[in-house]
Amino acid sequence: MAGQHLWQMPVERSAAALMSASLQTLRHPLSAARRRVQRMSGGPARARVVVLLALVLALDSADVATVGAVSGKLEAALRISNLQLGLLAALPSAVIVVATLPAGVLTDRVRRLPVLTGGIVVWSAAQGLSGASQSFVMLLLLRLALGVGSVPTGPTLTSLMGDYFPPRDRGYIWGLILSGELLGAGFGFLISGELASLASWRWSFYALAAPSFLVAFALWRWLPEPARGGASQLAAGATSILPADAAAPLSDPPEDRPDGGDQLQVSEAQEQVREEHIAPIRRLVLRRDPTRLGLWRAARYVLSIRTNLILIIASALGYFYFTGVETFAVVLVRGRYRLSNGAAVLVVGGIGVGALVGVMAGGWLGDRLLHRGRVNGRILIGAAGFIGAAVLFAPGLLSRSLAVSLPLFVVAGMFFAARDPTLDAARLDIMHHRLWGRAEGVRTAFRRVAVAAAPVAFGALADNIARGGPRLSGAHGFGAHASASGLHLTFLVFLVTLAAGGVLTLLALRTYRADVATAVASEQATAGAAGRWRGRGR
Repeated sequence: MAGQHLWQMPVERSAAALMSASLQTLRHPLSAARRRVQRMSGGPARARVVVLLALVLALDSADVATVGAVSGKLEAALRISNLQLGLLAALPSAVIVVATLPAGVLTDRVRRLPVLTGGIVVWSAAQGLSGASQSFVMLLLLRLALGVGSVPTGPTLTSLMGDYFPPRDRGYIWGLILSGELLGAGFGFLISGELASLASWRWSFYALAAPSFLVAFALWRWLPEPARGGASQLAAGATSILPADAAAPLSDPPEDRPDGGDQLQVSEAQEQVREEHIAPIRRLVLRRDPTRLGLWRAARYVLSIRTNLILIIASALGYFYFTGVETFAVVLVRGRYRLSNGAAVLVVGGIGVGALVGVMAGGWLGDRLLHRGRVNGRILIGAAGFIGAAVLFAPGLLSRSLAVSLPLFVVAGMFFAARDPTLDAARLDIMHHRLWGRAEGVRTAFRRVAVAAAPVAFGALADNIARGGPRLSGAHGFGAHASASGLHLTFLVFLVTLAAGGVLTLLALRTYRADVATAVASEQATAGAAGRWRGRGR
């Protein structure tokens, strides 16, 4: 026994040393990655918020991409057409269109993180059950439940972001957060697509359910509710987040508090229009706390702000095309260039890398132009993103050579993704902070109409074109309802939505300054700030 004990000791020590060395090896890249994220975000507290909000966006994007990545498997297993596949991708968005306006009201009136976390739990359960679907109808009903869970995401995320981060950094920070949307799409295409190839399409849905529960737990455990109006905004280098309870009570409206209510935060764009004596639009200046505005009155107000209406429509057009690409890109690439499913997924993933670079660069460029005195800098970057993407996608789609098309697609993806963070930051500057949730609810309703329509429109047009075009061979796994020429021409036809989005965004250059001035005048009027706005109002 003694000899056996002595013999085992070096073995046990060697095993322990090996395990310790393995953990150290794993810990080193994780620590390096954490430090890098903290440097990019501006400190540990900012990094925590950026990562968690990015993960929330990643969930929804991964779901749409997963439907696209397993499209061939779904068509074969459930015997569905491109149109039915489009319905599966569209139904969650249709639910959000109906429910997002009430979600915006909740966002502006109650604590936002519990609403967001509860929605993610519902989303996770529906995602897991989707993998057990035995029919198209069953899967369609579970997609309905998934849409219910997604409802709070848009309004709550926008409102939280505005209260966590100071105005001067919002374009860049939005870029970091929106990178989660692209990483989620990449996860859906690459991981879910490979799982479908190696095991079954069912495992692609299971793979989304488990991490989404973890995201919900992380939000509940590590992210405190911020104070509205700026008291919890995180300066660069911050190590902790000041919760709402420690900053100011949420229940008292500004006009009832002797200290003037919410802390008034002025962005660089707002400060510049003030220095230039840009006049507000007097009929749109709010005189009372907008928290008390009813749902429809608030919706009418946010749509009466011309820049906001323009950016809402442009955003919807952009998401229409993005959703069509996300749903059918693998099918298109696989048929157009005669690739296997795995190779097609890798090509689409490469385009996603370009978009990831663009989404971070776009927000940074918009902020830089603003810091240099270009009040309209964010609008300019957004317009360039739309137009540049349309110009580059067209020749890429026309070419039959992957060596020619792929670089064009990658750069087009960069332009396309660059528009989002800078325009999202611009929208916060033209809206009273106590309307952020409802304003985003209105935008989300328009956007989700486009998102719901896109898979159906792309699928229906592709199926119709396919009836007059050559059928794809069954070896490529498209089923009887798809054709390479059908999807290729569909992607070309709908490029008009990107061009229209760019033209609309350029029109916002004429309205943006006055709407920024109106937002500041409204903040001052409702917070009781001293001093009058200079300039002649309209």
